[in-house]
Amino acid sequence: MKKLLLILFTALSLVANAQPKQSDMENKKPYTILVLMNATPKWLSLTREQRSEFVEKELTPIFVRVSKTVSVRLFDSEYFHASVSDFMIVTTTNLDDYKLLIELLRDTKVYAAPYFEIKDIIVGQENLFKDFNERFKKEE
Repeated sequence: MKKLLLILFTALSLVANAQPKQSDMENKKPYTILVLMNATPKWLSLTREQRSEFVEKELTPIFVRVSKTVSVRLFDSEYFHASVSDFMIVTTTNLDDYKLLIELLRDTKVYAAPYFEIKDIIVGQENLFKDFNERFKKEE
């Protein structure tokens, strides 16, 4: 009986340690993703009304679909940069939902016409060096 209890206790300990702790999940740092874009002549040839309609009917539903885990903010930069006219700042802790966002955008004229040329995508996490500094302190 002692052997059976010891095996059961060991198995339960292994299962408990293998599952992510709630506090670990809550402390997960979000990813910040910059999507650098340049408007193409196809986008610029649309009227302002057509552009607004496209954003409202095509893009907003995509942003809403991923909004539980992904935040999207749109910025203009054409006044300050020669090859990047616009950029998105995407914030998420779920990279799969970020990938879904990009796949859904690829099914629109953003990529297909294309209305925008994607110049670069930059992914980072804020002050991640601090986490590594703490980790290295613990390992010493």
